[in-house]
Amino acid sequence: METKTSAAIPDIKTAKTIFRSLSEPELYEHAVSKKEGQITAGGALAVKTGVHTARAAQDKFVVKEETSREHIWWGDYNVPFEEAKFDALAGKLSAYLSDKDIYIRDCFAGSDPKNRLGVRIITEYAWHSLFAKNMFIEPSAGETVKPEFTVISAPGFKADSKTDGTRTGTFILVNFRRKLVIIGGTGYAGEIKKSVFTIMNYLLPLKGVMPMHCSANLGPKGDTAIFFGLSGTGKTTLSSDPSRRLIGDDEHAWSDDGIFNFEGGCYAKVINLSPEAEPQIYATTRRFGTVLENVVYNPITRELDLNDGSLTENTRAGYPLEFINNAIRGAAFGHPKNIVMLTYDAFGVLPPISKLSYEQAMYHFISGYTAKVANTEIGVKEPKATFSACFGAPFMSHHPSVYAELLEKKMRANSASCWLINTGLAGGPYGVGKRISIKNTRALLNAALDGSLSGAKFRKDPVFGFELPLECPGVPSDILNPENVWPDKAAYEAKYKELAGLFVKNFAKFGVANEAIVKAGPRI
Repeated sequence: METKTSAAIPDIKTAKTIFRSLSEPELYEHAVSKKEGQITAGGALAVKTGVHTARAAQDKFVVKEETSREHIWWGDYNVPFEEAKFDALAGKLSAYLSDKDIYIRDCFAGSDPKNRLGVRIITEYAWHSLFAKNMFIEPSAGETVKPEFTVISAPGFKADSKTDGTRTGTFILVNFRRKLVIIGGTGYAGEIKKSVFTIMNYLLPLKGVMPMHCSANLGPKGDTAIFFGLSGTGKTTLSSDPSRRLIGDDEHAWSDDGIFNFEGGCYAKVINLSPEAEPQIYATTRRFGTVLENVVYNPITRELDLNDGSLTENTRAGYPLEFINNAIRGAAFGHPKNIVMLTYDAFGVLPPISKLSYEQAMYHFISGYTAKVANTEIGVKEPKATFSACFGAPFMSHHPSVYAELLEKKMRANSASCWLINTGLAGGPYGVGKRISIKNTRALLNAALDGSLSGAKFRKDPVFGFELPLECPGVPSDILNPENVWPDKAAYEAKYKELAGLFVKNFAKFGVANEAIVKAGPRI
């Protein structure tokens, strides 16, 4: 425990008591005594995040200031915020924290010593500090973190939208000049995690390093694979494979030395989690140290009900990487030989797997087609077709072409193969089609990663141009062609062309000058 000291919090007034780098048991004690959460059967700490059970995407802003303004991709995801209003709101937040106990955790974002970032996480809630301990990389014994950025989360503090310049009382404000992120009005811990990700997405490309919204794992022969995809598309599930070592489930970077994890933990969706289909992730929900967000449990027995989505469909578990039995830590790992792009196709017309050329890989990476899955963002109640550049547009600070050029350069330099996998629907659109089984998806993925598909025969899709395998061991051949599982062929053709048109219309807004990439899109 630490008492008042004016140097403890840059730009923010001190609190009455500062708790620094508390252990898991200490944070449990604080969270329970302050009624922030309850200990459930098995030992996980269950918390409720309040009215916000997902990211408040429309309440995120970036301060428009002279050091970063020319680099930022201004628009729907990087909405400008006045520097003076940021300073004023930060002052109000300082006053709010002046009589509060707060929790400080100094940690790293990035496992590679050459590219990691020292981050100070300051939280009003004890359980947020536990979340940060799980999610980021703790310094090793005898090591000191020199914080370069500070993230402050105060759920109990709300802005006044009329005077503060925010949209609502909730805000997530990023200031690259001040090296400060302030968060208020929301208890959803994902805002802390994604704020740090946003910072890394800004800094690393300026060094020629490619930040990626992806999971990654390591094969038995030392081969690495990365998995792009938005929340709900299967990044965590598919990368947590018992036959491969998990490097990380969400955020990585690709440097000249290989790939490295940004994080020291995982943040997995757990709604309807099955001990049969996802045993490793399921087991984490019964462990001391795991933070469960908005998971329903019996108030008497404290037994969890992972099938209950009454609070939200976006129930989450945050836990250390080591809770996955075959996870592996390291400063960096080898260059990936396989790039997997995951999409949840709500139209039900994309094949379960297809192989992409380099140009097609860039086209689909910039496009980032998927569907927003229920309650990953506020207001999303059912899957909705969308495009999210780089499979993570809300977190990309630069224009998508900056990340695409880095990815293409590294893929070509390392002769990496690229696969597009549909983890969404087959046999019809949402409401008609059924989700492709995890069993078939895993079989197709494993065949791609172990080289089994390399010798298969392929056919070229006449509109999208990618290649579809005609057969794969352990997978019914008829499902490899999506048209085969649609009972109404005319309806399939109409949806197929509709989706192709949406791709072309969406891609045009990026103004990509590379003709080869533009031509790699659908032909309509």
